[in-house]
Amino acid sequence: MANTTFSGPVRSETTLKTISKDSTTGTITEVTTIGDGPVSLSDGDVTLTNATHSGRVLLVPDGTQDNTYTLPAPIAGSVFKFVYAGGAADATDAIIVTPGNTNYYIGGVTFLDTDGNAISSVFSDGNSNSSIQLNVPAGFEVTIVGLNTTNYQIFGNVTSTTAPAFADQ
Repeated sequence: MANTTFSGPVRSETTLKTISKDSTTGTITEVTTIGDGPVSLSDGDVTLTNATHSGRVLLVPDGTQDNTYTLPAPIAGSVFKFVYAGGAADATDAIIVTPGNTNYYIGGVTFLDTDGNAISSVFSDGNSNSSIQLNVPAGFEVTIVGLNTTNYQIFGNVTSTTAPAFADQ
């Protein structure tokens, strides 16, 4: 089946892909896929792509070691939704990074302490934090949205005994 590019609204009985087209070169980049099922991420470091991962629920496993998930360079409109899919609290961390400190997070997440003695907000510095570490999670749902070619907006919640942490790489 051939690919077709539309400039207006489209209906589909299967998957839709949102793209961006470079006005100078005509190069087409996939931004997000809508309508596909969730992606089960592997227990190991994973480099994400817009074509495979944006617009889909990303199921993060109960890892056997700290796993790093590397986002692609930001594109306005790309969406990465990470959901913890383990059956019990994880003894390892999930780390989500951008390609580098020039591609940083804006926003924060709500921390829900499983000990029941803290509910707080954890924010990025908004100017260089390109890594978030979700420490020994019992659960999380974190959404990361490409704002432009520099920044990602981040929001969601993390349930754990240890607060998540933003940092530079």
